[in-house]
Amino acid sequence: MQALDLIETARHLTTSSSGRPRQSDLRRAVSTAYYALFHCLAICCADMLVGGPGANRSEAAWRQAYRALNHGLAKKRCAQQKIRDFPNGIQDLASAFVDMQKKRHTADYDPDAAFSKLEVIQSISEAEDVIRGFAQATPKGSPRVRRLSSVRQ
Repeated sequence: MQALDLIETARHLTTSSSGRPRQSDLRRAVSTAYYALFHCLAICCADMLVGGPGANRSEAAWRQAYRALNHGLAKKRCAQQKIRDFPNGIQDLASAFVDMQKKRHTADYDPDAAFSKLEVIQSISEAEDVIRGFAQATPKGSPRVRRLSSVRQ
């Protein structure tokens, strides 16, 4: 799964119909932008636990680690991120993850929800910026967390 490909898909959904996009497309775009953040985090977790691209790793173990990320627990931990001294790129991802998961729940589960095209485009752009910032984050005493090419895995 490629996080930035999901961003591109979300953007496409905002322009897929001529004129004003349908609410179903805007709602799906919000959900897809959230999943871009989720997959970015899942890739990072799997890479940290099993090894990144080019590492001598078990692909089955990597997939298992990738699939182990729990949406609810990830949100809970991301909401607690301010108590730690993480680099800005990591804090930004945590904050955006919590915000976008709330928007995704609204988009996916609230039958009365409505989104404006501008609101959705802003959410998609924020998610993309956060993913790119996360890819450049450097934990103290460690190499960069993720190169952008790895995020595009």
